[in-house]
Parts: sequence; structure tokens; C-alpha cells
Amino acid sequence: MNIPLKSAAELDAMRASCRMTAEVLRQVAEAVQPGVTTGELDALTRRLIEGMKAKPSFLGYHGYPAAICISINDEVIHGIPGRRVILPGDVVSLDVGVLYRGFHGDSATTVMVGVTDPDVIRLVETTRRALAAAIAAVRPGGRLSDVSHTVESVAKASGCSVVREFVGHGVGRHLHEEPQVPNYGLPGRGPVLKPGMTLAIEPMVNLGGPEVVVLDDKWTVVTRDGKPSAHFEHTVAVLEEGVEVLTLA
Repeated sequence: MNIPLKSAAELDAMRASCRMTAEVLRQVAEAVQPGVTTGELDALTRRLIEGMKAKPSFLGYHGYPAAICISINDEVIHGIPGRRVILPGDVVSLDVGVLYRGFHGDSATTVMVGVTDPDVIRLVETTRRALAAAIAAVRPGGRLSDVSHTVESVAKASGCSVVREFVGHGVGRHLHEEPQVPNYGLPGRGPVLKPGMTLAIEPMVNLGGPEVVVLDDKWTVVTRDGKPSAHFEHTVAVLEEGVEVLTLA
């Protein structure tokens, strides 16, 4: 279960790890260009995190072999970096976590590389808006499913679908904690949001159907119909006065 932050010192430590996460993600996103390999982006991620005297949250997590997840086009999440070269027209989702002073930050963004397809642009912008709307739905005393319902509503209104098999989560002392934060559901249900809770809200939105498949590498998740997917994520803290987005660049 997500253990609520109980002191200003704990909140400051969480803020620090999340600031680092945001800065790493910003720099790696800027490095996404045609001709760059996903392996080069992973190496950059490791250098940046090590330069901050922190640790990559993902590296070695349940055997994951890299410091960042890079998922391209029909890959939804957990794409393993390697020799793949980024090409014009690619939709590149980056997901990174940083462990610092005992706390994890977790954030994701999707970069369009010379994309001109209006449907793909609609997908990415819809996912971005879904995250913003979901964060706006976070309030102390509210219900977790209000957040989930908001993501699904934004996605459906734009003719997109949300992934159901994979969800957001509590985050803090551990990379993945309860409660799960689905991107679908009816409002007014689930745990009550309480000050001190820290959550990773992460819409995973598909241009086609919601069904996904895990590839033989046991990590990479792709859309069943082969259509593109987008992924945005922020770590947020529930506070007495509302919500703070901890992983803003």
C-alpha cells in the first residue's frame, strides 16, 4: 500500500527524486531524433542519473535490463532499448524512474518525430489532455476512480481507447505500490484520496482498440491491432490544499 508522506522532510525527498526524474526525461526527450538508436538513449539516461548521484529505478527491476523504457509506434509500454533506429514518423514513448534518498520518481512522455498523420497527432494530444484532466480530478477526500473515469472520458471523446491490462500506481518508497490507478471505470468509487498519498497517473491510450499483447521478450507490450499508442505520466502528491505535480520539468 502507498505509505503516505508523514513529514516535510519526506515530501522534500520525494520532490527531489521527482525533479531529477523530470530533468532526465526532458533531456532524453530532446535527444530523440531520426538516426538515434534506443540504446543510445538508454546510455544517455544512465549517464544523467549517475551524474545526479542517484539510481535508475527501472534497471534490474524484476530483471528489466535497461534504465528507461522506450516504446515506439504500436509498442505501448516496457519497450527494451537496443539497436533500433528512430525514424521520421515514429511515435516514441519514454518512461523513466529515479531513486534518490529512498524515494522513487516516475514519469513518461511521448515524442512525435516528424509526425504529420492527423490521427496520430490526435492520439498524442488526447493522451496529453487525459493526463492533465486526470490530475485536475485529484483532490483530498475525492475518490480514486474519479481520476480513472476522467482519463477514459477524455480518450473516448476523441475516438481513442484506453489500455486496461496495465495501470498507474502508488509510488514512493517502492516503485510500484498500491493502490492501482486504472485509466477506466465509474466515478465515485475506490479508495479515498488522502493528504500524503503519492501516485503515478499514467494514461496509456490507443488509436485503435484497447487490446494488447506482451511480446516474447516478456516485457514489450504492443497493441493487438498494430495501431499506434501514446503514454504520458506524472507523479503527483495529494496535499491538504489539493494536488502537486512533482515531476514537472
